[in-house]
Amino acid sequence: MRIVSNGVQPYIVQTGVDTDGETQEEVTTFRMKLDVSEWSLGPLYFTYGIVFACGCSFAYQPSLVILGHYFKRRLGLVNGIVTAGSSVFTITLPYMLSFLLVRIGLYHTLRVLAIFMFILMLAGLTYRPLLPKPVSSSKSGSRCPAPNKVFNVHIWRSLGYRIWAFGIPAALYGYFVPYVHLMKHVEERFGTDANKEVLLMCIGITSGVGRLIFGRAADYVPGVNKIFLQVSSFMVIGVMSMMIPLCHVFGGLIAVCLLMGLFDGCFICIMAPIAFELVGSQNVSQAIGFLLGMMSIPMTVGPPIAGFLRDRLGDYNVAFYLAGIPPLIGGAVLCVIPWVEARRKRKEAEAAAETTEKMLEHKIGTRDDKTEDPESVI
Repeated sequence: MRIVSNGVQPYIVQTGVDTDGETQEEVTTFRMKLDVSEWSLGPLYFTYGIVFACGCSFAYQPSLVILGHYFKRRLGLVNGIVTAGSSVFTITLPYMLSFLLVRIGLYHTLRVLAIFMFILMLAGLTYRPLLPKPVSSSKSGSRCPAPNKVFNVHIWRSLGYRIWAFGIPAALYGYFVPYVHLMKHVEERFGTDANKEVLLMCIGITSGVGRLIFGRAADYVPGVNKIFLQVSSFMVIGVMSMMIPLCHVFGGLIAVCLLMGLFDGCFICIMAPIAFELVGSQNVSQAIGFLLGMMSIPMTVGPPIAGFLRDRLGDYNVAFYLAGIPPLIGGAVLCVIPWVEARRKRKEAEAAAETTEKMLEHKIGTRDDKTEDPESVI
């Protein structure tokens, strides 16, 4: 028995031998019930692909922003602890989903995932903003927020943030390629009997460890110099992606995945601390939101391109080589951010010193005029 698909519905193909010794295939439609309608991909494209994805984005972005309201000195460590939770589920959830799919089917498995999301919604109700609200300049009585509140253009005036917002997406074109195509690559190179699931487990474990380690280390790196941790993570991820086709021993591939997961955790956990350093606590919400929105494009485009290259060339070697190039380029671009921010602060300090000097000269001149002896009228 095998499962095939015509692009719209999956089918179960049962293969047997008839009395004449000829092979026959009995094709039966594999249907799953969603409510009272027949299973099809169309509703899933909308519900699971669009609605669920929007809900995840609404949940993920505030979870990074709210930490800056409660923590200042240990923001990196806190982000590491919070983001490490996703690594725990990266390790355990595939096994749980496999068990649920066999026991209760896809329909009830999706219900279980919906319960998890409901718990996440209850956790979101505990968020309580602690930062003072900025004074609104909109007209009193108007319920609609000002356009500059909905789309904060002020953060785009920062050259450092612009480089960061465009440099990270440029580095992520190959980010999801190992996650999507690594299992198939292992089957083609080491056979279907290879324990390929252990590779994603290794990535998940070391990613959680990396988030705790580099999150704590980020607290000791001053200012925007935290960007160098992110640069190092991109460099290692890029090199490890290129190393995947060179691993002809399964143990070497495990070592590559361990190192890739470690620095993947570094990239994830210091995203929010860097945003706080670049735009400040009042603007960090939209800064992270814009960044995540721009990241979604290259992260979506990369795996299909890798699949296209595999179909054309017959293997994944070129796809993994090319997947390692964008992180190297993006990391090199991000290296200029500390220099840009240092130059900006130096100019601001010089302008402030010049303004202070002019004010002091004005005060001294005014004081001299008052202390002059007036001419006697006697």
